Amino acid sequence: MAALQAPQDTHEIANGARTLVLPVKASTTIYQGSMVALDTDGFAIPAKKAAGLKAAGRAAETVRNTGADGEISVWVTRGVFIFGNSTAGKLTAADVLGPCYMEDDQTVTGTAEGASVAGLVIRVDDTGVAVEMGMGCAPPAAAAT
Repeated sequence: MAALQAPQDTHEIANGARTLVLPVKASTTIYQGSMVALDTDGFAIPAKKAAGLKAAGRAAETVRNTGADGEISVWVTRGVFIFGNSTAGKLTAADVLGPCYMEDDQTVTGTAEGASVAGLVIRVDDTGVAVEMGMGCAPPAAAAT
């Protein structure tokens, strides 16, 4: 496609695409309030400790896909959400504005090895870890050692 030669009315997605509708992996249940990731094939799954996943956001509903890949979809909201803090890779105030990683669908960790980036740590306190996720600017994964 060539560069513009005249003004253009570029369409905008409503609400900055804060809410997405994503196809769900076959034989998968995603619970409302859980952290959602996209697998390497682009299907929504509950977040888990694994390399190669993309953080999508928080599930706005519970869905059960008992059929094939993409047979149903899930509403996912992007933003800042509070998830549990890992016991083994516990995050602290020193981690604020740095990356955190998926441990499972409700827990984030500071341990990068074998995990995918969940998002950016915004706050750490007794209620959990506030994570900015799905906003299109995830920090890079840690280099393998």
